[in-house]
Amino acid sequence: MDNTTRLLMMGAAGAANPTYVEDVFSTYLYTGNGSTQTITNGIDLSGKGGLVWLKNRNGTSYGNVNHCLHDSARGVTQSLASNNSSQQFDQTTGGVTAFNASGFSLGSYPVNNDNGYAYASWTFRKQPKFFDVVTYTGTGSNRTIAHNLGSVPGSIIVKRTDTTADWAVYHRSLANTQYLVLNTTAAAATGATWWNSTTPTSSVFSVGTDASVNASGGTYVAYVFAHDAGGFGDSGNDSVVSCGTMTSAAPVNLGWEPQWVLLKTINTTSQWVLLDTMRGFDSSNSPASLYANLTNAEAVAGTGWSINSTGFSGVAAGTYIYIAIRRGPMKTPTVGTSVFNAVTYTGTGTNSRVFTGAGFPVDAAIIIDRPHGNGYPAFIDRVRGGGNYLVTVNTLAESTGGYNYASRLDSMDGYTGGTNDSGSLNQTGLALVNHYFRRAPGFFDVVAYTGTGSYPLTVNHNLGVTPELIITKTRTGSADSWYTYAKPLTSPNANWYQNYVALNQTASTASDTFSITTAPSSTTIIYAAYYSASSVTYVNYLFATCPGVSKVGSYTGTGTTLQINCGFTAGARFVMIKRTDSTGDWYVWDTARGIVSGNDSYLLLNSTAAEVTNTDYIDPLSSGFEISSTAPAAINANGGSFIYLAVA
Repeated sequence: MDNTTRLLMMGAAGAANPTYVEDVFSTYLYTGNGSTQTITNGIDLSGKGGLVWLKNRNGTSYGNVNHCLHDSARGVTQSLASNNSSQQFDQTTGGVTAFNASGFSLGSYPVNNDNGYAYASWTFRKQPKFFDVVTYTGTGSNRTIAHNLGSVPGSIIVKRTDTTADWAVYHRSLANTQYLVLNTTAAAATGATWWNSTTPTSSVFSVGTDASVNASGGTYVAYVFAHDAGGFGDSGNDSVVSCGTMTSAAPVNLGWEPQWVLLKTINTTSQWVLLDTMRGFDSSNSPASLYANLTNAEAVAGTGWSINSTGFSGVAAGTYIYIAIRRGPMKTPTVGTSVFNAVTYTGTGTNSRVFTGAGFPVDAAIIIDRPHGNGYPAFIDRVRGGGNYLVTVNTLAESTGGYNYASRLDSMDGYTGGTNDSGSLNQTGLALVNHYFRRAPGFFDVVAYTGTGSYPLTVNHNLGVTPELIITKTRTGSADSWYTYAKPLTSPNANWYQNYVALNQTASTASDTFSITTAPSSTTIIYAAYYSASSVTYVNYLFATCPGVSKVGSYTGTGTTLQINCGFTAGARFVMIKRTDSTGDWYVWDTARGIVSGNDSYLLLNSTAAEVTNTDYIDPLSSGFEISSTAPAAINANGGSFIYLAVA
């Protein structure tokens, strides 16, 4: 499926008002200010209702503190703690103070908003086939409770609110006589009086006589999660939540990439592990973990959980149940500013600097020091883990010295610099530019995978359309070039995916019949032996033409002024050009450094040469960009062949 077809489908579905995961779920990280603040995460809580779950990540001024759960059914100020059995309490002194049309507001209560401390928030909006919040009063007799999920629940979490009681957890992977307790490490237990030995239906769930779920006169709240129920995306058939079982560390195939997972062993004692991709749930097997049953601060350790394009995996033995939520955004972008930005900076010499200005959560960045010398052009991304970087000017394997680059992509607007980068990419007075990218259907995706030693090897991606620009780099093992495949490439082979140029080289197009074996599709790339070495890790950066947002294209040089129509309305803000029929550098321009009618500063991705500021090789054009008559042969040779990537 190409992006034009995709947009037509979206238009056809418009009358049905398609819903996407970004409409109903958000992980939002914030720093406390000790006063009041509004969290704008795009989730309509005032109109739709839902749950906000908050947790301090690094302790407060007086130590580790509780999780805080607030929902629209009980009242915004009423708080519960998943880590204990206490009854709800009223945070009128300044906890969550309001549910808004696009998020929620916080008061000064230090558990949720202590000045200078880091917090995570997870917001779940009520929506059929995703999540529901139900309150009820117990009867002491077996009974059913109505819900509005519109599908059979995959998991139900119940808490008594008027007095002390454990959190009861139902999960579809257990027998209907079994339960788990969210605030303890206990393995699954058997008790027919919890769920009345009855499996939920698409309209009700059952409770027995146990006081934790149904004491006479007791008040309760239930958080109800769907399972593989569809209802989302352009077609309305995509699922965004799954409740399943993982056994003996076997990979979980969800059919999509998760962004949030809650998991627990059922056959042994263990913690309730909370993972999300904003804090650092990636392919590195070292996620940033919080625990739903503990007050502990966030820990980053080799706990063995990692994501992939279709699910997640672990290394620990045992049988786990999980609740997993799909990664967003699911909606194809319509404006470039939602998925790309370029921001210039001057180094301050401070460690762990927070770099901001993207305007969205950053999934990948190209970091370039403009004098070139202290730090080469480097790729970082959320999928590999922020501290792991790859340098575009050479063939070196991935470096894990995050102190020189980004330690974590845990900002809603950029990334956090390394803990010892004052003499590197944040040297005092150093000029640099960050090119920020967000993964989004039809525009850009990042895929990390490990070779199996067998081939052909099918690698899944979530671009949603056929990639038109594939940048592939070996992360471990022998040093290797940045092999780059572009759909506009022509000879020497008839198949574009068997022709390449190397991002770290000036060489012209060459033949490559040993890497990609067949034409990529909207879901997969099939690799041959060269990209399937046993235990070797790889990364793919995938781009496509997204109408009004990005363009992967080609042109033939004229030696005179040449206008490149990308289908934009306000011009290109990022342009990358490479000559393919002869030698030529990889030129990069952006509007942060200037795409103007006069001189335009350019950098080279394949070279350590300093930024050039005194040339006028490209000019603004509302539909794309213009190449000037003064441009050299590497950009506009008469009869020369060129490829480009432009972002509006």
